[in-house]
Amino acid sequence: MSRKGVGLAAFDRSRLTSASYANHGTALRTTNAQALETQLSVFRSLLQQFAQQHGKEIRSNPSFRAQFARMCTAIGVDFLAASASHEGSGGKGEESSIWGQLLGRTVNDFYFELAVKVVEVCSDTRGENGGLIEVRKVRELLQVRQEKQMGGPGQKEGGGLTEDDVLRAVGTLKPLGSAYSIVRVGSKPYIRSVPKELNTDQSAVLEAVQVLGYVSVSMLMVNLKWARARAKTAVEDLVGEGMLWVDKQAGGEWDYWSPGFMLEGQDGGGFGG
Repeated sequence: MSRKGVGLAAFDRSRLTSASYANHGTALRTTNAQALETQLSVFRSLLQQFAQQHGKEIRSNPSFRAQFARMCTAIGVDFLAASASHEGSGGKGEESSIWGQLLGRTVNDFYFELAVKVVEVCSDTRGENGGLIEVRKVRELLQVRQEKQMGGPGQKEGGGLTEDDVLRAVGTLKPLGSAYSIVRVGSKPYIRSVPKELNTDQSAVLEAVQVLGYVSVSMLMVNLKWARARAKTAVEDLVGEGMLWVDKQAGGEWDYWSPGFMLEGQDGGGFGG
């Protein structure tokens, strides 16, 4: 009987010890979470002070604006999302009002208005590229349009577009459930404005096109070690989507060109009639 009692007592002590460890672990997690929240609160406060002191530079200098946006992202502050939430809630939301006061509507409006212009460029060029356009090209077209509106090269507040600006502008379209998204072809970012996912073969073809501006079925077979049927299917799918154009005048095998490359060549006199 006594040994049984000792066994039960040991079991009780073990249970109490486990409970003590569990409580201690919970207390540590709570303390760590509170400390982390305090640190983030300090970082946000410092970021707000920084924005207040350098608001004009953030609005007018594209490089400075990009660095500020990266700092916000690093500590989990999305001033664009906060602004959208603020505007959609009838003025409610402490964080939204803070960023609205610190930065003014000009920074947030800059990205929202830029998103509208990006949509316009994608829509205007969809017939040329099938709904897939390089971010660099979009930035260049937007810059040209801005300069025409201003009557020549120059900058206005928030001007001097960067690719980072374009990428962030496209990001503001996500809450709308739009088809606009960023995809990478090789190392270059593209904007896709049609609700279509590129498969691996199509991405490989588009990456190959970047080298010379065109590909052929035999080139894909030699360089990618593909069977003829695989190569032909990939290029024909892209032709069907308007992302490649067929050149039947090359003599012999057909070439499949990037629409943007062909149009640039025509503008520069690189292609004959």
